[in-house]
Amino acid sequence: MFNFLLPNEYVNTIFEITPEKLQKLGIRGIITDLDNTLIEWDRPDATEEIAQWLKMLQASGIKIIIASNNNEVRVNRFAEPLGIPFIYRARKPLGRAYYAAMKEIRLKSNEVAMVGDQLLTDIMGANRLQLYTFLVRPVAESDGFVTRFNRFVERRVFNTLERKGIKTWEEQQ
Repeated sequence: MFNFLLPNEYVNTIFEITPEKLQKLGIRGIITDLDNTLIEWDRPDATEEIAQWLKMLQASGIKIIIASNNNEVRVNRFAEPLGIPFIYRARKPLGRAYYAAMKEIRLKSNEVAMVGDQLLTDIMGANRLQLYTFLVRPVAESDGFVTRFNRFVERRVFNTLERKGIKTWEEQQ
């Protein structure tokens, strides 16, 4: 029943996602969320560490695109200096942005992973298209207004999964 919400992998930080790991999985491209996945939702620009991680992936032949539910100004400010294509107002978990992202990076669903911090948007949407999914621990303790509601629902889902004996993030420590 909850399979569409379960990621393929739980990771504490994006830095656990290496080119070697992706290549072993047959992944040639990633669609990544922005807010609280790569950087805090209220930080406008990439940190040097994030910029280096993105460059390392690209240098290894991994294609990257950002798909964010945020507005164009926010996503452009982050992505444009890094030369990374992006989709804003993605309306995840709906499929349109995922299809557009795969078209932009010219890859098929079995070659693409989704990296995100939310079950109800990033993971659910990507699972519906059978992308490989990484659920990353949010980089900030706080969230924007809409995301706070999603986090409330996520906590309930995690509690239900734990009661059913299904491993979740917290057990991955």
